[in-house]
Amino acid sequence: MSLYDRLSPAVKNIPSSGIRRFFDLANQMEDVISLGVGEPDFVTPWHVREASVDALERGFTSYTSNKGLPELRAAIADYLQDFHLNYNSEEEIVVTVGGSEAIDIALRTLLTPGDEVLIPEPSYVSYRPCTILAGGTPVGVPTYAEDEFRLTPEHLRARITPQSKVLILCFPNNPTGAVMTEEDLRAIAEVAIEHDLFVISDEIYAELTYEGRHASIAAIPGMRERTVVISGMSKAFAMTGWRIGYAAAPADILNLMLKIHQYTILCAPVMGQMAALEALRNGSAEKQKMVDKYNQRRRMIVKGFRDMGLACHEPKGAFYAFPDIRSTGLTSEEFAERLLQHSRVAVVPGSVFGEGGEGFIRCSYATSVEQIQKALERIGDFVKTLSL
Repeated sequence: MSLYDRLSPAVKNIPSSGIRRFFDLANQMEDVISLGVGEPDFVTPWHVREASVDALERGFTSYTSNKGLPELRAAIADYLQDFHLNYNSEEEIVVTVGGSEAIDIALRTLLTPGDEVLIPEPSYVSYRPCTILAGGTPVGVPTYAEDEFRLTPEHLRARITPQSKVLILCFPNNPTGAVMTEEDLRAIAEVAIEHDLFVISDEIYAELTYEGRHASIAAIPGMRERTVVISGMSKAFAMTGWRIGYAAAPADILNLMLKIHQYTILCAPVMGQMAALEALRNGSAEKQKMVDKYNQRRRMIVKGFRDMGLACHEPKGAFYAFPDIRSTGLTSEEFAERLLQHSRVAVVPGSVFGEGGEGFIRCSYATSVEQIQKALERIGDFVKTLSL
């Protein structure tokens, strides 16, 4: 037996990121316009960066409390009240290294081996691997363009078994841009309560809701006690590289999550926490400017796809369009590869996002108007070659 044969089969069997493969291909080519990156093209606002520099100059280089700076947790608790969520900053909030860590420790806290995790798909690519690494079994729940990629109670009920334990929600959604209204979430909450499901609600794109106000399932009666709310600074505040996220949950759940956090991470970087505190206290104006620009780009990219003959539902949140390329006769991977080679535009095939993603591509509009215009011209020319 070789040394490799002795390594973890669970890890060996997890596929590498399909998104990363296309980034690697694009990086080897010149004159590529990327619509693949899921991060803001804006630089973190200066006053937020300055807060971190000031913290360094004043000697803030030590560990913080495992849960995070008390004043940051208090600011997070205040911020969550905007979404009708009330959490005790001392007992029910932990600052994590990005939302990704929060997802991981939530799953490891909630699951025992063999438990099933219901994942509405298409969805963020890490939910399945994190479920497997936590000992659970991922179960895809399909969502469809005709439903605007919202999760319906009928499709959820169809995938529930006696082993179902956790439902992951990600709305506004990556990759589809779908949102769930309060009415939509109430119907899902009824199913969750009926079948005694825990919910992990990934709300990292909450601020990027373009019509009305974001609704959280944890604000619905009967759901707070069974829900872990996850968010962070990355998307709305243009702070991806700072790696500051957080989780809010009832104390009984959060205290167990904290044990994993203590032994694996200890605490999030203090300089990043100081920057996050500044963003929450004084960053709303810059945040709104970025949201307004995303909204402008959203309308432009959807119109562009429709004008070239590709159906595209209107994304009402996040910063992704999810056009339907089935009319071309190509699979999503074939379309993305040929588009990259022929027209130097990088997109992500919908198939990497799980069940229901095949036949679509994900296009991020977190890039400049000029780049979006050029990309749409190139994609339009490519689609014309397919029709010929």
